[in-house]
Amino acid sequence: MRPPGGLVAILLVLAGGPAGALELQGNFVQGGLVLGQTEPGARVSLAGHPIRVAPDGRFVFGFGRDHGPEATLTVRLPGGGETQRSLAIAPRHYRIQRINGLPPGKVTPNPADLARIRRENAEIARIRALDTPEPLFESGWMWPARGVISGVFGSQRVLNGKPRRPHYGVDIAAPIGTPVRAPADGIVRLAAPDLFYTGNTLMLDHGFGLVSVYSHLSALEVAVGDRVTQGTLIGRIGATGRVTGAHLDWRLNWFGERLDPALLVGPMPAAPD
Repeated sequence: MRPPGGLVAILLVLAGGPAGALELQGNFVQGGLVLGQTEPGARVSLAGHPIRVAPDGRFVFGFGRDHGPEATLTVRLPGGGETQRSLAIAPRHYRIQRINGLPPGKVTPNPADLARIRRENAEIARIRALDTPEPLFESGWMWPARGVISGVFGSQRVLNGKPRRPHYGVDIAAPIGTPVRAPADGIVRLAAPDLFYTGNTLMLDHGFGLVSVYSHLSALEVAVGDRVTQGTLIGRIGATGRVTGAHLDWRLNWFGERLDPALLVGPMPAAPD
């Protein structure tokens, strides 16, 4: 099992008992991603929800922004043995981020725009529900672009003075045209121009329910169905959609759980692309 690239991982090895050895590696915090290894053929569930397990026993799961303080992991072996482990999830404190100067129609959409937003969100939700049986995420992770971190995961956003949903990504501010590269191996599932909120938008499927999003691009350099490897040019930073300046909004989901991609990559490299 390869740990998330750039992450100073917490390693939890739970041995013995009817389910044998269980190894978990990752960040046991709100927004954290965890990689697991158990006996081949085992079945694993988190809080009662089944998790895909590779033939060799590898699996992955994550904890959303507002996850509670505990999670129960259950492992069942082909021979009938079963064990449950209670995992402690550390809380995080989130910033308040105030953004002013947005066009009023982008803060409070009209009925026609709301219908468009619902259509776009339905397609995004369909892609986030994919459970591709390829562990492409095992390539490890890198920053998709170089720049100034202008927005952080989990911050509560106040837009033009009105409280809105938390920010579920990491914002990287850089000049228009700055390269955006695949942070891990994946398959392009969305390459859409001009979405209402996110402008030119890409989605990469990294397998096992892990899907990343790249928003506000000035250019899309790949197409739906393309397979990319870590470092492949996929787009360029822009200022499309609901923005006040050029930046990349980078997000990561494990199915419906919003994860913090910054936990996977360490500090932003100083040198530009």
